[in-house]
Amino acid sequence: MSDKEPAVTQATLVKKAAPKSDYKPADVSPQRRVQRTFAVRLWSIRHSRLLEWFYSRFADAFLLLHPLWKGIGYGRVEAPVKFVEKRVKGFMFDCRMCGQCVLSSTGMSCPMNCPKQLRNGPCGGVRANGNCEVEPDMPCVWVKAWEGSRNMVHGDKILTVQKPVDQSLRETSAWLRVTAQSAAARETTQNPGASA
Repeated sequence: MSDKEPAVTQATLVKKAAPKSDYKPADVSPQRRVQRTFAVRLWSIRHSRLLEWFYSRFADAFLLLHPLWKGIGYGRVEAPVKFVEKRVKGFMFDCRMCGQCVLSSTGMSCPMNCPKQLRNGPCGGVRANGNCEVEPDMPCVWVKAWEGSRNMVHGDKILTVQKPVDQSLRETSAWLRVTAQSAAARETTQNPGASA
C-alpha cells in the first residue's frame, strides 16, 4: 500500500526527454549538479568568516609577491597560478573560473553556480525550502550567499551591485588580476603625480 512515487525533479524530466545516444557531454548536464554533493561548498559558506580572514592574509601575501610576479612577468606566471587557483577554488567553492571572483562579497558562495549565472541576487523563483527553481535539488546560491555574508566582518559587501561578467576574462586568474590592480592602486597612492 505504500507505493509512493518518487518526486519528479527538473533533472529527471530533462534526462527522460534527452535523445538517447552514446555521447554524454562532460560537465554540462543538469544531472551533474543533482548528483554532486554540496558538502564542501556549504562548509565554505558556513565558515565564511574564517575564509574571509584567510583570504585577506592570502591577498596581502600575494601583493607582497608583486615585485616577483612583475619581474617574471604576469603573463608567464598566469598558467601555473591559474592551475593552482582552479583546483583550490574549484574544490572549495565549485568555482567556474570567470576571472572576476566576488566570493568576498557573496558570503563565499560563487554566483556563477547559479544556473542563470545571476550576479546580484536571486531570480525571484527561489522555492519555499530555499532551493533553486531550475534545479530543485540544489540550494539557491543566493540564499546561501546571504547566510554566509551574515557571518562575515564585511558582510554588507553583498549589497554592492556587481558588474555583468566580462566573458573575455573567463579562464584567467582572478588572484593575479586583483594583485596587479591592488599594486597599481598602491603605487598611484604613493606617487600621485607619477600617473599624470
